[in-house]
Amino acid sequence: MFAGERLRFHEPVRIGEELRRETELADLAMKSGGTGTLVFATVIHRVYAPGGLALEEERRTVFREEIRAGERNQAPRREDAPVDVPWRRRVVPDPILLFRFSALTFNSHRIHYDRAWAMDVEGYPGLVVHGPLTSTLLVDFARDHNPGRVFRTYTTQARAPLFDTAPFELRGRPSADGGGAELWAVTPEGTVAMSAQVEFA
Repeated sequence: MFAGERLRFHEPVRIGEELRRETELADLAMKSGGTGTLVFATVIHRVYAPGGLALEEERRTVFREEIRAGERNQAPRREDAPVDVPWRRRVVPDPILLFRFSALTFNSHRIHYDRAWAMDVEGYPGLVVHGPLTSTLLVDFARDHNPGRVFRTYTTQARAPLFDTAPFELRGRPSADGGGAELWAVTPEGTVAMSAQVEFA
């Protein structure tokens, strides 16, 4: 499962340029949690343009024990999301959106498009919203509230899953120093599903 990512933008990438990507497995760690044994993998992608390093993406993924058929998939402990924020957007996830994002990203995991599999085999209450989709929605949300500003870094941390069973909300505010933004994807219960921070150039 998607656990979070950090992107650093060094140089612009221009249409027509030849790019090179290097991938490194930076870390692999095993931990025990409330849902069983977890394996955390950190992969770093570096994208080079003709002028040098253009983009670094550090992506964290967590692998967990298989859920036995018929068992409920336990959600992690959740924290309340901030409510005193100036930016809000309602998101209505549906099977078509999730299927399209799966196709766009070549993600064949059935929890995103096969409801019977997600519920009966994986133990979820509905289709699971992709972590990278939530991250993308938060990026767009930050950009829409900060027109013309250029991103230097973007960091996300996944806290809990979102499902297609109910709308969820994006919330955000400028950072205290005005140099960035703080963002949250919020469950229907008002708890944090994903947090994000943006730093502007």
